[in-house]
Amino acid sequence: MPLNSANGEFIFRVKPAKALVALLDEKKEWYASSLAKEVDCTFPHIVKLLSNFAALGLVSFNPKGRKKLISLTLKGRKLGASISTAFNLLK
Repeated sequence: MPLNSANGEFIFRVKPAKALVALLDEKKEWYASSLAKEVDCTFPHIVKLLSNFAALGLVSFNPKGRKKLISLTLKGRKLGASISTAFNLLK
């Protein structure tokens, strides 16, 4: 999927960027509700973000009982690491 301005604008908003950086922590089992709490946004908003992430190939979902575990794809990990580096440079 080629990068266009809509994709770039979506990724560089604060909540999506924080969500990608949070998902880098593979020690936690991430669900939509736990990610919403971590990023400090509503559950419906995080579900919409995750849907957009999935469409961009950044996350995958793995069912575990009634919940879906969220994990970053290789592309998502690379982007999350880059955003994390940018956040650290701005501190």
